Amino acid sequence: MEDAAWTALTWLEASVGLLALALALAMRPWRLLVGGALLTPTLATLVLLPWLWLMPQNLPQGLALQFSGAPLVLLLLGWPLAVPVLALVALLVGLLGEAPLPELLSQWFWMGLVPATLALAVGAGLRRWLPPNIFIYTLGRAFLGTALAVFVAGVGFELIHHALGQQNLQHALVARWIMAWGDAFLTGLIASVFVAFAPQWLATWSDARYLQPPPKLPAKKPPTQPGP
Repeated sequence: MEDAAWTALTWLEASVGLLALALALAMRPWRLLVGGALLTPTLATLVLLPWLWLMPQNLPQGLALQFSGAPLVLLLLGWPLAVPVLALVALLVGLLGEAPLPELLSQWFWMGLVPATLALAVGAGLRRWLPPNIFIYTLGRAFLGTALAVFVAGVGFELIHHALGQQNLQHALVARWIMAWGDAFLTGLIASVFVAFAPQWLATWSDARYLQPPPKLPAKKPPTQPGP
C-alpha cells in the first residue's frame, strides 16, 4: 500500500467497494440496531478497530503487521451492517493518521470488505454442508473460517501488488499466513466468550440453531411375554 497515486487498481477497488457499500445500505442495516443489542459491538468496533488499523502507519517501513478484525465484525454485526461500519473505521483511520486517501481505500477494501465477504461465504458454506453445532460456529466459522478469509484476502492483495513490483511475494505470503492465525485466534477467543456470556452481541449466532437438543431415540418396546 505504498503507492499513494490513483492508479487503475485504486479506481477498481473504489468501484467494487462502492457497489458493495450500496448493496449493504440497500438492505437497511440500521434496522439491526433497533433494540440496542448490537449497539454495543458497533460502538466497540468504531472505538477499538481504528487503532489496530493504524498500526502499519506507526511501525518502521517494510512489511508491517496488520490486523484485520473484519471477520469478527462480521460475526458481531452481520454483513449488511459490517460493511458500512468498516467504512467508518477506515474514515476514522484517515482522520487519526496520515495515510493518503488511495491507501485508506485500499486498506478498507483488502483488510475490511474482502475478508468480511469471504468470511460470509465460509459461514454460508458451513451452514449448508455441516450440521448445526456450537463447535462448528466457534471452531469452524470463528477460528478456521477467519484464518481462511484473512489469508485468502492477503494473498489476493499480495499477488496483485507483487505483479506491480511492490513486494517480495514469498516473504509476504509467509507473513500473511502467520498474521491470519493471529486474527483467527483473537476472533475465535472473543466469539467463544460471547457465545457463552453475551450471545446477543453476535448477529450471526442463533440459540435455536446451534443449541438444538440431540434427537430423541425411539422408545424401546417392552419384550412380549410368551403365551401359555
